[in-house]
Parts: sequence; C-alpha cells; structure tokens
Amino acid sequence: MALFRRFFYRKPPDRLLEISERVYVFDCCFSTDALDKYEYKTYMGGIVAQLQDHYPDASFMVFNFKEGDHRSQISDILTQYDMTVMDYPRKYEGCPVLPLEMIKHFLRSSESWLSIEGQQNVLLMHCERGGWPVLAFMLAGLLLYREQYTGEQKTLDMVYRQAPKELLYVLSPLNPQPSQLRYLHYITRRNIGLDWLPSDIPFALDCIILRVLPQFDGGRGCRLMVRAYGLDPASPTSNRSSKLLFSTSKTKHHGRLYRQEECALVKIDIHCRVQGDVVLECIHLEDDLVREVMIFRAMFHTAFIRSNVLMLTRDEVDVPWDAKDQFSREFKAEVWYLFL
Repeated sequence: MALFRRFFYRKPPDRLLEISERVYVFDCCFSTDALDKYEYKTYMGGIVAQLQDHYPDASFMVFNFKEGDHRSQISDILTQYDMTVMDYPRKYEGCPVLPLEMIKHFLRSSESWLSIEGQQNVLLMHCERGGWPVLAFMLAGLLLYREQYTGEQKTLDMVYRQAPKELLYVLSPLNPQPSQLRYLHYITRRNIGLDWLPSDIPFALDCIILRVLPQFDGGRGCRLMVRAYGLDPASPTSNRSSKLLFSTSKTKHHGRLYRQEECALVKIDIHCRVQGDVVLECIHLEDDLVREVMIFRAMFHTAFIRSNVLMLTRDEVDVPWDAKDQFSREFKAEVWYLFL
C-alpha cells in the first residue's frame, strides 16, 4: 500500500505546503517579510496557474486570517480567478484563538467543502502578516475535527513544526498554546459525541483567587491589575461584539502593591456577567502606573465551566516566553462563578 501511494503521489504546487489531502497552506504565511503589491500579485498568479494545472477540474476555497475590517488583498486577486475567499480575524482580544462559534463555522464549512460527493474541491489556507499562530491553531483543529490526527498537543506541535521555530516567538509575545490546547479539547469533545456547547448560559464572574503569585521589582511584590474581555450578555444577540467587561483600573484597588508575603494568596473581586468566550489578563503595573508587564493570559468558554470554578495551573495559562521559571509549581489561578 505504501508503494502504491508513492507511485501515485504528486508533488504539490510550488509555494504551497500540503497539510493533508487537498488542504494546502501558502508558504508566505511562514515568513515575516512583506511582499509589495506587484510581488504579491505575481506570487499569487503563479500559484493559481500551478493549481489549475494540478487540479484541472477542481474548485478552490480560500480561508484567510486577517487584521481589521478592510477588504483583503488576496480577495481582490483571487476573485478574478473565481475562487471563493472567506475572511476570518486573526485573533480575539489579543489571543490567537477564535470564538468557539466562529471555529465551529470554519470546521463545518471546511468539512462540507472537502466532502462534496463527485467533486475534487481544494482548501487553501492563508494569513496576512502576523497571522501564523491562529492559522496553525485552526489547522490543528481541522485535523482533529476530521479525525486525521489524534491528540491535541501532538497535532498542534506537528502543525507548528511546518514553519521555522522562531516564527511563533516573533509573532506572539506570549506562548499561546495553553489557551489553544484548551479550545482544541473543546473540539475533540465533539468527536466523542459530546455537545459543542453543553450549557451556554450567562454566569456572574465572581472573583479570581491567585495562589503563589510571581513577584516583581526585585521581589518587592506585585502591583496587580486584572482585565476581563468578552461578549456582553446584556447586548442583543445580533449585535454582540467583544469588549472590556471588567478592569481593576476602575476600582479602588487600582495600583495597589501586594507585598511579598501577600502574594501567597490574592483575591480580586470582579462581579461581572459573562457568557461565551472570555479572555482574562493578569498584569503587573510598574511604579509609574502606566507601563505594564503581562503576567499571564487565559482564554476559555463559560459553557465548559464545571462546579462553578475554572482551575488553572502554570501550564494552563499563556505566559511570556521567558517568564515560566518565575512561576512556582504551586501557582494556581481559580476563576470562580455564580449561576444567574
């Protein structure tokens, strides 16, 4: 069988990386270099010509991950070749993970496109400069969703290995994999017959309890600031967008220094309504109360909260690449909720 596959294997078109059968990534996604308008048009034109020769009877769909609301350059070019381009954002409140409903749309659209009977449809993945972390995450999700790979960590590692190792470090100041793995686990729940959203109801985010908090300023302590982003449950469903839901900068505790002995256990009251995808940030403020140092970030979905609490260890939060050793093995973040 292996000999049979090698005999009929066709080398993919130049400038494309084959991830799985009829799923490709543009190699410009693996670079931080930007092509000018003419170079980019030439680059795309050359790839399209090869694709049309490689798959003469195929239809092509492109998923593009971009910044902002502008019309993408790839859309302007590829629509001239009757290729459908679907744009997605490249992050959610700074985190290279997309909201779960958006992930579900991407996965179902991809599966439907690749599975149309009697057609040899091709899926192309593209991102604008800086979008590789979310593209890699979505590719890993697709491979798990289609059950072409098993194991969230193994699959994500495999995808990231397709690009230079340093690319992720350059594009993301924090290691995004803990939050990405959490969402990949949400995807694999579906593969074992569990619901996408087991209990998508509003919660009150009551408080966060931090145990053995890292210390700054030469061990003096930590001037902690907490922010929570997400959808406002009070907004009409058709008009929801993510926003800042809570910040300690708006409370009387803003700028408080938790000294060394206090960092063993810090409780921050939040008391805000949340529903769906939430990004939680914990930050250390410098003495001037302006400059910020990210301690950690975590993205999660409230539908998967169990027993009113989300427990996070140091391996389950996104931290700066060089900061993990600052976290004690006993560090924990407990995010407590109340049912409404």
